[in-house]
Amino acid sequence: MSQHSPQTGTINLGGVRNLIRTAAIAIGVTVAVTWLAMGDRAGLFLSHLSQLNWAPHLPDLSLLAGASLAIQLHVASVTVALVIGGVLLTGIKGDMKHRVLGWTWVIAMAAAAISSLFIHSIRPGHFSFLHLFAGWTLVALPFGVAMARKHKVRIHGRTMTGLFVGGLVIAGITAFLPGRLMWAMLFG
Repeated sequence: MSQHSPQTGTINLGGVRNLIRTAAIAIGVTVAVTWLAMGDRAGLFLSHLSQLNWAPHLPDLSLLAGASLAIQLHVASVTVALVIGGVLLTGIKGDMKHRVLGWTWVIAMAAAAISSLFIHSIRPGHFSFLHLFAGWTLVALPFGVAMARKHKVRIHGRTMTGLFVGGLVIAGITAFLPGRLMWAMLFG
């Protein structure tokens, strides 16, 4: 496949396998770094998990309804970006559907990044390490779009896949840590 011609007509299973492998490695590294960053609290985290009497249930959406507007916008835009991103990564590339969904995904990712700048629940009043993902997203999104407009398909694909894995999957894992809103909604 030429770098300048979009792939059409088939789903690229090799690309899906690469995405899954990259996501698995990224998740493993994220868990390891988070574990190391927790330091002495890592043991406390394990004891907290072992004491949970968790049973499957529907998410407690009242917690989201009671959250700030920035958090509500962030959760909505991340949800849209996850769904559309999954469709884009597994679907046909380069056609009109891909372009329309792609622009929608870019808007959702930008909304997620910008709204995250107003969320300070990890370090009240300060930015946290998660805000680095927002900065990276706001720089990489226009770069990825520019690469698509210049027909540099391979660079565009790698940039957008990196944003999906890093900006949504890896950063998203931290939202499900105990004490965070998503943890309380789904597991509390």
